[in-house]
Amino acid sequence: MDIRPLSIEGAWVVTPRIFPDDRGVFLESFRGDRLAEVTGHRLDVIQTNVSLSSRGTLRGVHFADVPVGQAKYVTAISGSLLDFVVDIRVGSPTFGQWESVLLDSRERKAVYLSEGLGHAFCALEDDTAAHYLCSAAYNPSAEHGINPLDPDLALTLPEGVEPLLSPKDTAAPSLAEAVDAGLLPTYEACQAYRRSLTGERP
Repeated sequence: MDIRPLSIEGAWVVTPRIFPDDRGVFLESFRGDRLAEVTGHRLDVIQTNVSLSSRGTLRGVHFADVPVGQAKYVTAISGSLLDFVVDIRVGSPTFGQWESVLLDSRERKAVYLSEGLGHAFCALEDDTAAHYLCSAAYNPSAEHGINPLDPDLALTLPEGVEPLLSPKDTAAPSLAEAVDAGLLPTYEACQAYRRSLTGERP
């Protein structure tokens, strides 16, 4: 299993070793010990989610208040999706920037994003199933969103894909509006929370 940091601090892409034979394939899709080696702490999985999406479905950009936030380990069980990690941490050196990773049922990559980062994905095929391991349970009062079609974010969607958003994501504020409303976590708070998970003193 190869775990490589993305350009957004606090996010990694995981590429598993796949062992095919005439019966199918085998792989380790998650290794908490290996992930802890790069993050500094174990991912305490509190909730798992599965979403099934048609081609063009665009979910996000979602994030949670920090503390406690919600770290996510995302894979594609079937189909394929373009996964986006968005830095919405005020004060971060890469604030407003994003990186995307193709997750599919062939290479079986995964993305891990720490608490405080924004997450979105676009399904590239019908019947795309995404699986999330989450560090905290869903808390409606602490969950927020940013419109994924915000031109200031400028998420690059694949050519020929018509985005399909939920009413909630369509009505979500832009990044600038979220800043003005004080909705976004700060980089300092996110770093302090991650240090607390490793047992490091502030």
